[in-house]
Amino acid sequence: MTIQYVRGDATNPLGPGNKIIAHCCNDQGKWGKGFVLALSRKWPGPEEAYCRWYREKEGFGLGEVQLVQVEPVIWVANLIGQHGTKSGSHGPPIRYPALREALGKLAAEALPLKASVHLPRIGCGLAGGKWEVVAPMIEEVLCAAGLAVTVYDLEG
Repeated sequence: MTIQYVRGDATNPLGPGNKIIAHCCNDQGKWGKGFVLALSRKWPGPEEAYCRWYREKEGFGLGEVQLVQVEPVIWVANLIGQHGTKSGSHGPPIRYPALREALGKLAAEALPLKASVHLPRIGCGLAGGKWEVVAPMIEEVLCAAGLAVTVYDLEG
């Protein structure tokens, strides 16, 4: 399988069956810029779950995944793939090994659900990643596992 690219909004995933909307989160409990704003406008649950997960610290950290069901056939996957929120002496916040690990855990969650995965160009906005690094990672981890993956680019 390969990544399917479409113009549209990842919070309105296309197609039948179970769907997981995945996005990249930071490891500092901060939620409030980028794609998460669209998620929060549509469903409050992913933000509430992420903030609670951060406060409780149980299983929270780089490379981890939290699945939050928001509709009968839709889940949001909070992937911890960035350290902090700002670029610094160690470069941008994206942590590619952590994102790869989180994608592997996402695949393990998606397969039993027979879910397709829907996402914006994760890790390439505020996290500062490069799509030419992230896209092959998605193909090697999610697509190679047999998961249908759709990447959404907003129109305009």
